Amino acid sequence: MEVLHQRCAGLDVHKKKVVAAVRLVEENKVITEVKTFATTTAGLLALADWLTQNGCTHVAMEATGVYWKPVWHVLSDGEIELILANAAHVKNVPGRKTDVNDATWLAELLAHGLIRASFVPDGQTQELRILMRTRKQLVHERSRHIQRIHKTLEDANIKIDAELSDLLGMSGRAILNALVAGETDPVRLAALAHPNVKAPQATLQEALRGRVTHHHRFLLKLHLEQIDGIEAALGTIDVEVEANLAPFRIAVELVSTHPGISKLGAHTIVSEIGADMSRFPTAGHLLSWACLCPRSDESAGKRRSTRLRKGARWLKTMVVQCAHAAKNKKGSYYQAQYHRLCGRRGPQKAICAVAASMLTAIYHMLKNGTVYQDLGADHFKRQSKTTQTMRLVKRLENLGYAVEIQRIVAA
Repeated sequence: MEVLHQRCAGLDVHKKKVVAAVRLVEENKVITEVKTFATTTAGLLALADWLTQNGCTHVAMEATGVYWKPVWHVLSDGEIELILANAAHVKNVPGRKTDVNDATWLAELLAHGLIRASFVPDGQTQELRILMRTRKQLVHERSRHIQRIHKTLEDANIKIDAELSDLLGMSGRAILNALVAGETDPVRLAALAHPNVKAPQATLQEALRGRVTHHHRFLLKLHLEQIDGIEAALGTIDVEVEANLAPFRIAVELVSTHPGISKLGAHTIVSEIGADMSRFPTAGHLLSWACLCPRSDESAGKRRSTRLRKGARWLKTMVVQCAHAAKNKKGSYYQAQYHRLCGRRGPQKAICAVAASMLTAIYHMLKNGTVYQDLGADHFKRQSKTTQTMRLVKRLENLGYAVEIQRIVAA
C-alpha cells in the first residue's frame, strides 16, 4: 500500500498521559519510536518539541472526551498538520489493545492515508458552541427543578399545576411565594391569580386546599431559589453570546429567515456547524456528519437497517425541534413534505426527513449567502404530476370505480 506521509505520528491521549508513536521512513526502512508524555502544559510542550525534532508533518489523535483539546491547542501553534479521528473508525485489531499499540496503529493508518479527519471548528466557533451547550444544560436543570416543585406540591395535595398552564407564570409564582411565606388559606391564595386565568375561583380554591407543612415550604423555597439562580445565569450567557456574535451575525440572520427557526435556534445551529460551509463538500456531507441521513447497512443484497446513526445530539435535537415548528406553517413546503411522508412512513421518519431538508436548505443559504425561499405546498404536485395522477386513479379503483383518464384540451 502506498505511503502518503513519510514522517508522521499517532497519539493515544488519556487524562494524565499521552503515548506518542513516531513513524519515520528512512532509506526504505520504517523506524518506529514510542515515548510517553504528561498532559501538563510542560509535558505537551515537550511533546511538540519531540515531534518537531523528528520532522513529523502530520499527527493523528482520537477524539477521546475532552482530553484531546489541550493537546490540540498546544500542537496547533506549530507547523504540524493535525488530524482528529473518530475512535469508532480507527479501532485496532481485537486482542491487541494497549496504549503503545493504539498509538502505533494510528501512526500506521495515518501514513497510508486511512484516517478520515473529523470536523474541528475554529476557536471562535468552539467558544460559541460551549456557551450554547451550557445554556441548554442550564435549561434542562431548570426543568428538573420545576418537576421537583410539581412533586412537592403533589405530596402536599396542592393541585394548582392542574389548573394553571404555567406553574412559574405570574399567577403560579405569586401563589408559590405565598405558600413559602406561610399562607394556607385557599381563598387568599386563589385571589392571587391573575384575572385572565380561565379556571374559576371556586376551582382554584379547591385545588389549593391541601396539607402544606414546614418541610414542603422548605423544599419549595429551595427549588425556587435554584430556578432564580439558573435564570440569572441564562441571562448572563445571553449577554455573553450577544457580545461575541459579531463573526456570526450575518449567518445567524440568514438562518433566522428559515421558517421554524427562532433566534435562539439559529444561534445553536450556527454554533454547531459554523458559518463556513467549505468544510463540507456537499450538503450530503453535512447531513452525514449530523447523523440525519439513513445509515448504509446492506449485506447479501439485503438492507438490514436504515435507522439514523447516533451522534451530533446537540445539533440533531435542535434541528428536529425546529422541524416540528416548521411543519405547522400552513401552505409551506415542509408541511406538504411532512403530510406526504407521514401516512406512508410514520410521523418519526417524516419529521426526520423534514429536519434533513431544513439542514440542506441551511447549508445552501450559508454557502451562497441567500435567504430562505419556500417552494410552496404544491411543489410535489408540480414535480410529479404523472405520479400524482396514477395515485389518485388507484385510490378511486380501490373504492370500486372504473376510471378513464382524458386530458382537457384548452379552448
